[in-house]
Amino acid sequence: MTLQRKYGNDQVDAVIVGAGAAGGVLAQQLSEAGMRVVVLEAGPFRDPQRDFASDELAMRSLGWEETRLVDGADPLKMGHNNSGRGVGGGTTHFTGVFLRFHESDFRTRSLDGVGEDWPISYSDLEPYYSRVEKAIAVSGPKFFPWGNYHGPYPYPEREPLSPNAYLFMNGCEKLGIRASVPPLAILSAPFEGRPPCINRGFCNEGCMPNAKFSTLIVHIPKAIRAGAEVLADCTVTRVSMGKDGKARGVEFIHDGQLYEQQARIVILSAFAVETPRLLLNSANSQFPDGLANSSGWVGKAIMPHSSHDVYAKFDQEVRLYKGTPVLATTQDFYETDPANPFVRGYTLHAHGARPVGFAGGISLSEQGPVWGQRLKETLLDYNHYGRITMVGEVLPSEHNRVTLSDETDQHGVPRAKVSFSYGDNDRKLIQHAVGMMSSILRAAGGAVEYVVPDTAHLTGGCRMGNNSDTSVTNSYGQTHDIPNLFVCDASLFVTSGGGNPTNTVMAIAYRTADYIQERASLKEL
Repeated sequence: MTLQRKYGNDQVDAVIVGAGAAGGVLAQQLSEAGMRVVVLEAGPFRDPQRDFASDELAMRSLGWEETRLVDGADPLKMGHNNSGRGVGGGTTHFTGVFLRFHESDFRTRSLDGVGEDWPISYSDLEPYYSRVEKAIAVSGPKFFPWGNYHGPYPYPEREPLSPNAYLFMNGCEKLGIRASVPPLAILSAPFEGRPPCINRGFCNEGCMPNAKFSTLIVHIPKAIRAGAEVLADCTVTRVSMGKDGKARGVEFIHDGQLYEQQARIVILSAFAVETPRLLLNSANSQFPDGLANSSGWVGKAIMPHSSHDVYAKFDQEVRLYKGTPVLATTQDFYETDPANPFVRGYTLHAHGARPVGFAGGISLSEQGPVWGQRLKETLLDYNHYGRITMVGEVLPSEHNRVTLSDETDQHGVPRAKVSFSYGDNDRKLIQHAVGMMSSILRAAGGAVEYVVPDTAHLTGGCRMGNNSDTSVTNSYGQTHDIPNLFVCDASLFVTSGGGNPTNTVMAIAYRTADYIQERASLKEL
């Protein structure tokens, strides 16, 4: 790729940093509305048929592999498990689980006295949830028992299920726990020239047949057809500011050369680590603490999901590699239960695992390191293990945060430092979920052998709110301090919820796109 523009000779209507779940939606919606859009993505523009492979090690490159420094009492594992790199972002390697948030997720302060209430409600996002699900033909059960929406989904549920999913459902039934096939952003029938899923099982390594949704194969191509320009391998280092106090554009590096893309509107959709990092690194004399940071909340209140795994050994073969990773779920423990010693809740998934992931997981078991001869012997029995994983709500804390370190990367930009520690409520919730996962596996006939601590789905860091003293943006992602600078990704989240976040990220992006179009048409941006 050759870039002709240097230092803003060509101003566009909007520049979007990041081509993931939110950035892809924004690119399509704004370009189809007639706006001139440029998308800058730090990673490559891949071709699924050429660049994806059923190879766990090679496809780790789909995640952000550059160094991030971590600390805190519970340092996070960064990379493939929570962020993407390349056009499509994390949607190229997520499991496709496509849950909506519940109404209670937006009102945790009012209902449970924890966290903060969102400036929006479920009803504000409901039409956008429906819009997303229809646009990508989400497949789901005839009736989904939990939350505000019970179906029907645009496409019928996936079948057949995996052996691990059937074991999970069997264990749940014996314990009186409701279980269901989850809504999935994976086709159960042809749609827009894409084939239905054939249960290859390598969703986390990129879907070569394109049965699984990603913005790489859905929103970005439509944006390009509408006139958007998508520039891959372009690492944004700063948001540039004008003397009028508005964002002028962004500076980025491609092939070692520095460029600037000027735009009337700047949108950061770069993930819960890189978005705060960019805002903080863009500090200047007018904004000495970083852009959009008069509240001091840029980078604060990051929230992963707790994601412990429980593995049990069965007499019969399970073969965790079979089928789409998540084909059964329960949200019976999602809402606050006064009988529990914690508030809020979690989702449980029957979750497949490929051999390398299985080995890497159990080697970090809470029962002690598994390595050498013991690891070898366990791996020989890989086909006999079942697995359940949790998606647990983590309460927001301003002490969990992204800051800039003293160490710089190859571009001279300070590396992100990600600090995280669980709170007392988080630990009690995890303990309850691990006990429940173990009970389900035992009820299904398994012998629990390994509990593996993990996290996933990092959110927060630029939370939305009505009060500019305690939040970074308004409910549309428009920063309080700089009216033409927007944030639109999971960093906007006020609370994490207890379920997979991609549907909510995309619903917010559709809502933000509508707002930007309206304000731009009124010449208010």
